[in-house]
Amino acid sequence: MAETKYGKYIIREPLEKGRAPMLHICAEEGCIGAQFASFPVEVQLLTITEPISFPHPPHVHDADEIFFIFGSDPKNYYDFDAEIEIHFGEEREKHIVNSTSIVYVPKGVLHSPIAITKVNKPFQWMHVLFTPKYDMSVGDVTQHPAHPREQYSPEEIKKFKGR
Repeated sequence: MAETKYGKYIIREPLEKGRAPMLHICAEEGCIGAQFASFPVEVQLLTITEPISFPHPPHVHDADEIFFIFGSDPKNYYDFDAEIEIHFGEEREKHIVNSTSIVYVPKGVLHSPIAITKVNKPFQWMHVLFTPKYDMSVGDVTQHPAHPREQYSPEEIKKFKGR
């Protein structure tokens, strides 16, 4: 296919290998999106099929963050049957999310742990951090595991995508 003036702005099949395929885009080296000098956000879309606790300790970001939580039926995002515990603040105030929701975490607000405690139907979890690279401060941030992009070689990711 011939190169076009604006075709470079279309990122096709931006999937990464993990428990389930995920979309992840950011400006970090090795991340889809890094080819753009001023890519503005870090975004991750996951399909959640089983209970899981996110590995992040309580932390804050230097930018706003939004979690989009919705059912995986594209004809009815409100078809949601799962339960998520999200903790906020120094006091770790616990909130239960059990419906399609948007969670706004303003810059500087302590949050985590986050645990998906029940999954009767798969659902979509999307997080958007309004900065080019995922970073945390506060808490023991050295303990979070490598991102899946760091666990698989580019060759393995190409195989997963069928190339």
